[in-house]
Amino acid sequence: MSAARAPRFASVDALRGWAVAAMLLVNYPGDWSHVYAPLRHSQWNGCTPTDLVFPLFLFLVGVSTALAMHGLADDPALRRQALAKAWLRASRLALLGLALHALAMWAYDKPHFRPWGVLQRIGLCFGAAASAQLYLRPRGQWLAIAVLLLGYWALLATTGGTLPLDNVVSRVDAWMLGPRVYEFDAASGRGHDPEGLLSTLPAIASTLLGMRAGMLLRERDGRGLLPAGLAALAIGAAWALLLPWNKNLWTPSYAVWSAGWASLLLAACHALFDRRGWRPFGRSMGINAIVAYAGSWAMACVLERSGLFAAAYRGLLQPLLAPICGDEAASLAFAICFVGFWWVLAWGMARRGWRVVI
Repeated sequence: MSAARAPRFASVDALRGWAVAAMLLVNYPGDWSHVYAPLRHSQWNGCTPTDLVFPLFLFLVGVSTALAMHGLADDPALRRQALAKAWLRASRLALLGLALHALAMWAYDKPHFRPWGVLQRIGLCFGAAASAQLYLRPRGQWLAIAVLLLGYWALLATTGGTLPLDNVVSRVDAWMLGPRVYEFDAASGRGHDPEGLLSTLPAIASTLLGMRAGMLLRERDGRGLLPAGLAALAIGAAWALLLPWNKNLWTPSYAVWSAGWASLLLAACHALFDRRGWRPFGRSMGINAIVAYAGSWAMACVLERSGLFAAAYRGLLQPLLAPICGDEAASLAFAICFVGFWWVLAWGMARRGWRVVI
């Protein structure tokens, strides 16, 4: 017995490509002192367009997991094989993330190695989502989502709330890793990591919500994505009255709110690219998303270490554009050029049929 071959939806690849392009756009401005407000993360509570990018990617991880592993749970041998492969891939993603952090430590002269990170979280969320897809029925998956979100809410509510550095999530990260977290105050011993341990739990729920959306895409041709997205936005907005949106803590209100936007974007892309046959602009970047993310990180590290990053911006784009358009526009233009380089590279890889699977 073998599972049916997973369908390839152009909408999923294209939306993933735009998510990665957005990651690069906000991660590599010419000057961090001059960045437009929508391209910055919220300092703490709140939600900017930039705050929606990472949960969109995790949502799409869930969608892809549902599409790729549908039917494998029916055969015990296939299920065990798929689970082993999934966690092997999750481990490779985490190891790649660790390697990139080691590279950043060298490039930026950081005194401590940071274990947590984006690819590490993606790996954990993918492994958890694959396990849920293979071993839980839909009702069990919804129950897991509810337990993760409501349990995390209860944890925050009973341990001091969401105050910066004084919440249980930040305290656990600082206790475990000390100065190796993203933000650390040596005088007080307090710290925080936006991709830390406890906040990965609601991030897994974001991935599982994407998995349920993936089943709507496969089994119902996307019918239900629009109302599901609108319902998630309403629930996330109402929940924010009790528990604010917060990407750093990945609060449950933020997880549901961001899943709502992701569902609406997926519904729109499915309608345009899969149903109407529009050209799926961005698909090339989505096919090799991890290559673009990891490659751009490595490239930025080398450019930073050699001094070419600052030289290219301050010696070319800033004096050319800043007097005319302003420093923010010049900084954004540099980020667009950086994204454009990887966009063209991904297009060239797709033209040659090159697809790198981590």
